[in-house]
Formats: sequence, structure tokens, C-alpha cells
Amino acid sequence: MSVTELHPVNKGLKGTIKVPGDKSISHRAIMFGAVANGVTIVRNFLQGADCRSTIECFRKLGVKIEESIDEIRIYGIGFDGLLEPVDILDVGNSGTTTRLILGLLAGRPFHTVIIGDESIAKRPMHRVTQPLQEMGAIIQGRNQGNYTPLSIVGGQLKPIQYEMPVASAQVKSALLLAALQIDGETTIIEPVSTRDHTERMIKQFGGKIKLEQHTIKITGKQELHGAKIDVPGDISSAAFFMVAAALINNSEVVLENVGLNPTRIGIIEVLKEMGGDIHIEENCDQTYEPVGNITVKTSNLKGIEIGGDLIPRLIDELPIIALLATQAEGTTIIKNAEELKVKETNRIDTVVKELKTLGADIEATNDGMIIKGKVQLNGGHVHSHGDHRIGMMLGIASLISKDTVHLEGTDAINVSYPTFFEDLHQLLATK
Repeated sequence: MSVTELHPVNKGLKGTIKVPGDKSISHRAIMFGAVANGVTIVRNFLQGADCRSTIECFRKLGVKIEESIDEIRIYGIGFDGLLEPVDILDVGNSGTTTRLILGLLAGRPFHTVIIGDESIAKRPMHRVTQPLQEMGAIIQGRNQGNYTPLSIVGGQLKPIQYEMPVASAQVKSALLLAALQIDGETTIIEPVSTRDHTERMIKQFGGKIKLEQHTIKITGKQELHGAKIDVPGDISSAAFFMVAAALINNSEVVLENVGLNPTRIGIIEVLKEMGGDIHIEENCDQTYEPVGNITVKTSNLKGIEIGGDLIPRLIDELPIIALLATQAEGTTIIKNAEELKVKETNRIDTVVKELKTLGADIEATNDGMIIKGKVQLNGGHVHSHGDHRIGMMLGIASLISKDTVHLEGTDAINVSYPTFFEDLHQLLATK
């Protein structure tokens, strides 16, 4: 496994960068393009390992997908055009691919087997497979269909009313993909609002969906049509440089064309509440997904409490927020974040372990963390544990550490941000 030697910086970050395309939207663009009728063109697609897994899975399902430097072209064949794959679908490290494709396959009258890597084999799928089984899909796997490998035979589904026990955009999206194939109306009730890229994309592909507070109603057997998708920059990737700019003296970083979906901007709200010097310039021309430029400067930060309905809007940013909190005056409490335990790693335990290695004053709780600042971080040998967001968080931590940081497992960063270190060096090189 690769080990990268990272050194603290002695000057601020300056300049403008464009972070890679949004991972959630890139996944969904391939899936909806595949089951729509006609050609879908996707620009600024995230060429990370997870989204590559989605492309390869849909090629195995009979979808023609062409790639060039500037765009992805998907020749949609509708739900009914999908073919029974002759090979197992390998989702790699992608939980999004796994859960969403289960929903899509639940409505197809053929047999499919899904596998992933060692990390995916530990991630619970019952939250998706249980409601899909209630709809009528036949799903088998380890621990009664809770873990991959999973075998699914879809077909004659029936509409249901499903009240989700946990807030999960992946579960919601899987059920919506299944519901689009059912005669009748399906109702999904969320405990709190989660990212709504799937709902927006259904509309973008010409579908109809009813949204009222936490209740979603959708009628199946709609015909979707190919669309043009310009994927905004991923705010979850931008978050790492937002935090770096806030923490490092004499910094000013502009992040261009970043997605500003209201269900995803919890990191912006947290930075503002902690005292961050952050400015948002929205682009009003975008129709389906709000987009804009984010400018962050060096900031004096204070500890806050983070929990409740805010958590689903920043769940992927909590590792880098934990690092941010180590440099804020006072105590930061993160709570109601049990969902962190079922990510690529148990991110509560992993974040605490690795930041403690660097000297942070941080403790794990059952549903989050308690972080006391402001603390000078030291160098040391740390590990991504195969988790891209842990890897990038530790990469940013190295910038403010007193001594050299040796980061093991940097390859994991390729899942969502293959050019992470190149963009960091660009900001360091700008005069």
C-alpha cells in the first residue's frame, strides 16, 4: 500500500480551482441516462473509481456508453431494454452503486448477482433490501440479504407506502428507481430531508414526482427521455479546500462552479457558525441544481454543537469538520451522526484514531465526537483505511502539522478526487 510523505506548509493557499464533478450526481446521471429513451450527454462527469464502477455495471446490463475527454454519451434503452448480465456486477468500493442499482434491478424480470470489494462486504444493505423485498423483489445474500454478495430476481413489484426508519438518500433513491417501474403510486416518508438529487433528476429526464415536506409520491411506468447533464463541482470535495483555506494563515481560495444544493450545504452553514470568512456567489442560470463560486479566507474559529436535521446535509463532510474543530477555540460536539458507522469505514472510530495519532484532543461517543481546540497537531504515521474522505482529511491535516506526516493508503483518494494533490500543489504554487 502506498505511503506519501506530506510536509507542513509555511505560506497560505492562494488561487482558484475547479473541484471534480459531484459524485452523487455523476452516479445518477449514468443510471437515469441508461433507463431513459434516447441519448443523454453528461459533462464534467467524475472520473473516480466509484463512478467508473457504475459505468461498467451498466455496460454489462446492455447499455452503450461512449466516453471522450469532454463528455459521456449514454444511449438509453429504457427500463425494458436492460438485459440480464452474463457476468457478475462488480460495484468495487461504491455503496451508492450497490444500493441504487438494487432498486433499479428490483423491477427487472431477470437474475443478477452483485459483489463488491472487502469494504462493501461489510456495509449493511438490509435497509435497502428489506423494503425492496416488501415490494416483491427476491433478494438473497449473507445474513438474510444484509451483505454482499447479493442475488436479486426482480419483476412484478407492487406499490407501497414506506416510512424510512433512517434518513438515507441512497435508500430513498433505490426505492424511487424501483417505484418508477411499478403500476400505481408509491409513497416514501423520510424522517428528515436528505439530498434530493434523484428527485431533481427525475424531473430533468421528464418525469413527474410529488414532493411535500418529508413525503414523496411517485407514479410508475413513466417514460423518461434523454437529457443534457452538466455536473456541478462536488461540494464534498470542495469542503477539504474550504477547511484548508480557513485554517492556514494568509489564505484565500476560490472554488468555482460548486453545487449548492440546499440538502448538501451543511458544511457552509457550519463554517459560518464557527466564524468562517466565507462568501458565496450563486450562478442564477442553472435550472435543476444550484451552482456557484465559494471563496474562503483565513478565519478565527470557535467551537459549536452540530447535530439534528443538519447531519444529513453534511454527513460526508464530518471527517474534515472534525479536523476543522481541532483548530477552533473551545469545544465542538458532533452528535446524531450514527450513520458515520456504516460508511467506507466506521468514520467515528477512524477519524478519532487517526487525529489522536496526530495529537488532537478528540473522543468518540456513541453517535459522534467531542473535539477540544485549539490544538497544535504533530506529525506521525497515519492511515486512510481505504476511505477516500479519511485520506483527504489527513492530507489537509498534514498542512497544519508541526512535523512530517506519513500517509498510508493514499490510493483511496482516487475514489472521488483523483487530482486532489495536483490541485493542492496548484494552490501552494500560486504567488
